[in-house]
Amino acid sequence: MPTKATILVTGAGGFIGHHLVKYLAKRGCIVRGVDIKAPEYEPTPAAEFLISDLRNQAECSDVTQDIDEVYHLAADMGGIGYITSSHAAIAIYNTLINAHMLHAARENGVRRFLFSSSACIYPQHLQVKPDVAPLREEDAFPADPEEGYGLEKLYMEKLCQYFTEDWGFQTRVVRFHNVYGPLGTYDGGREKAPAAICRKVAMLVDNDEIEIWGDGKQTRSFMYIDDCVEGIYRIMHSDYRGPLNLGTDELVSIDGLVDIICTIASKSLMKRYDTSRPQGVRGRNSDNSRLRAVLGWEPKISLQEGLAPTYRWIEECLSSQLRPGVQTAAE
Repeated sequence: MPTKATILVTGAGGFIGHHLVKYLAKRGCIVRGVDIKAPEYEPTPAAEFLISDLRNQAECSDVTQDIDEVYHLAADMGGIGYITSSHAAIAIYNTLINAHMLHAARENGVRRFLFSSSACIYPQHLQVKPDVAPLREEDAFPADPEEGYGLEKLYMEKLCQYFTEDWGFQTRVVRFHNVYGPLGTYDGGREKAPAAICRKVAMLVDNDEIEIWGDGKQTRSFMYIDDCVEGIYRIMHSDYRGPLNLGTDELVSIDGLVDIICTIASKSLMKRYDTSRPQGVRGRNSDNSRLRAVLGWEPKISLQEGLAPTYRWIEECLSSQLRPGVQTAAE
């Protein structure tokens, strides 16, 4: 890719998209960001930022004019509470966004298109134990993805494959395993587990009670945002056309995640469990064998290392409104 390539990042007002714009701009790329909203926590470094609703075909056509590469991150999504209660909206809106963007990129002569998929595409029956076996890319079929969000992501993966096989359009697919870090949503109902728990811990004092969704034994792996954006860039410029996992293989329980954050915060909290709340699959971890083989690289930042700046940033955001009380830690 030429150093001064013109790049489109969709979802550039969101957490990963905003960090990716910063990463690409530092590499000398000319970046056009697009989203339905501007970044919430700091100004965008994009050379151009467009407010656009990508559910509309005409707007997808407009934003892909004179673009070399598209990093397509735009999506209607959120934490476990949101994605388990919004199947219809997520499925229809994301299907429209994805299909329109892929079609517009090809029609406008974009050279390469990267789609941000999700580990939610993996079969649910492979994720029923906390000590889950790491998920390999080929485990996606026979399919049994998470309802709504996982299903539409899997469909778009296949659509990318068909555009490449039938029409020679260059696509790349990255399957994100949970991503966290500063400048991400930490309240309002769409936040992910690390941000939600950081917020709750920051708002409590020693010996307060933190409520955990589920029994705390459900497991996940979490990837720091700096590793995420580097991985996205490497995958875009690899020769590999199939889906690739992008995550760490450092498996941790939700109880363990709470403990790490409490240690960072130097707080001792009592846990209370609510098993009636959504908690997602029982266990999920990334198999990075293919990522290492393709890129000669994998995420390196440990959970302890990445959670420290994440917690401090959220704590700073909340510093003027700290209060004690019972708080809820989402899945």
